[in-house]
Amino acid sequence: MNNPLYDNLFGVHSRNDDTFLYLINGQTITYRNFLANSRRIANTLVDLGLKPGDCVAIQVEKSPEMLNIYAACAQAGLVFLPLNPTYTVDEIEYFIENSGSRLIICNKKNKEGLTVIAKNLSVLIETLNSDSTGSIIDKANSSSEDFKTATRSKDDLAALLYTSGTTGKSKGAMLTQANLLSNGNALMTAWQFTKSDILLHALPLFHTHGLFVATNVILSAGGSMIFLPKFDLDDIVKNLPKSSAMMGVPTFYMRLLADDRFNKKLVHHIRLFVSGSAPLLSETHIQFEKITGHRILERYGMTETNMNTSNPYNGERRAGTVGRPLPCVELKITDPETGRELSNNEIGQIEVRGPNVFKGYWRMPKKTKAELRENGFFITGDLGKIDKDGYIHILGRDKDLIISGGFNIYPKELEEIIDDQEGVLESAVIGVSHSDFGETPIAIIVQEAEMDPNIEVIDRNLRKSLARYKHPRKMIIVDKLPRNAMGKVQKNILRSFYKDLFLN
Repeated sequence: MNNPLYDNLFGVHSRNDDTFLYLINGQTITYRNFLANSRRIANTLVDLGLKPGDCVAIQVEKSPEMLNIYAACAQAGLVFLPLNPTYTVDEIEYFIENSGSRLIICNKKNKEGLTVIAKNLSVLIETLNSDSTGSIIDKANSSSEDFKTATRSKDDLAALLYTSGTTGKSKGAMLTQANLLSNGNALMTAWQFTKSDILLHALPLFHTHGLFVATNVILSAGGSMIFLPKFDLDDIVKNLPKSSAMMGVPTFYMRLLADDRFNKKLVHHIRLFVSGSAPLLSETHIQFEKITGHRILERYGMTETNMNTSNPYNGERRAGTVGRPLPCVELKITDPETGRELSNNEIGQIEVRGPNVFKGYWRMPKKTKAELRENGFFITGDLGKIDKDGYIHILGRDKDLIISGGFNIYPKELEEIIDDQEGVLESAVIGVSHSDFGETPIAIIVQEAEMDPNIEVIDRNLRKSLARYKHPRKMIIVDKLPRNAMGKVQKNILRSFYKDLFLN
């Protein structure tokens, strides 16, 4: 293969007249037509002066053309950098400058604000709007459909994805052609996707979940996607009967369960529901199975590795776990201080190794060396354990670990108990500064609709289950927890808000 990523994911479909995308407006796009559009864009990118290895940053709303640009970058040997469309101009400046992007593609409404940055950094700027218009489309419409695929190797950089940056500046994870290909194929096999599958796609494309998991799995299998611009409950309900699978974040499933239209008949043709990007509440698991007969399949991945583990397609899908390692992925739990591998049910840091693991952090050799061991194992920054049956439990990020009076407290232990209490929808346990203990845990609790959690009862149940030093010093009722675009609770925001609670 001259270009493994393009040849395997895209090129194999160049003469395929099957439907690739079903759009919200009723239109369809075949594989053949999709790739013809991608080749025109690839010619446009080359005509702009871009060469293999150059980086293309794209900050636009979800659209088929955004996927076209992903395919065009793969074929032209360019590095694809998707950015959250909600980022401000100031935030974008960092990503453009740090990545060394040669081109930024943005929505027309953002062009004015980005033009100064583009000029100062000598970066080209083009537009792409959600209605399929824009300067990049105008130029592509007059470009040739013939394009000679750039020669690339499996170890060449294919994408640059920046981490969420909850502490310090965001880090650019370098993903190679082999990283993306191996994960797409592994998930296709593990979740038994075929060309007959129709995936309901309501995820954003700037994140690895919607782009390199959902899209790459369908490309690997040659299946189709019902391509929704965003998660809209009416659109989801309308299209579920036409789908065979759905991938989502916990918020998707919680909103579906709250809708009276969601029932077993509606999902009669669905064979698989997948959830990720944030933990799924046990209550959601139970309620979902009760209503639909389906057990949601949870898996575990991250920006730097794509997917690492999955509950089984055939076999027991255990709520509260993320299953076992995918084929070709090695996972171990190690002592954060010594790096020694721990035994089953011992809590430590999660390390993974495999063809899915990224190349390193862009322009951060020290950070790469600190987190990517010489033997290929990546220190994920997540805390977890492996139970006696080999199922992996995620207990939080290492930065979420609370050290109170010299004792380690894992927030997940408390959250699991609190979440099971009457009147509690969900909770987040964080550590805040304390003059005597250094840190102490507090619990932020979201109550169920029209129910009041009994704090005294919750405290009593915690005392029965956990050692005294683990008990939250305070429990606070709030309307909701802060979350990022993928539904993950932002504990850094909670820590910042409550940091002086016991210091006044």
